[in-house]
Amino acid sequence: MEYVAGLLTRERLRRLLDVEGIDPRVYNLDGAHGDEAYVLAIRPGGWAVFYAERGEEVGRRNFDSEDEACHYLLRLLVRDPTTRRRR
Repeated sequence: MEYVAGLLTRERLRRLLDVEGIDPRVYNLDGAHGDEAYVLAIRPGGWAVFYAERGEEVGRRNFDSEDEACHYLLRLLVRDPTTRRRR
């Protein structure tokens, strides 16, 4: 899943994460600060991706486009072994 052709939007990312078996409780694509979750947020001037923990934005990275932010978040979630659904 290193390369995804075409623009990656939040809706497309949501579908890809489901196919990859990523637990929807470990991320939020609408900017909400859950506790212990990866977050994609629209911010003035662009997009941000971070890990929400105890109200803090840990490891925040800013991006100019939704596509860049979604690709970065996809890599984080797929590489983190704790994000998979339990069977």
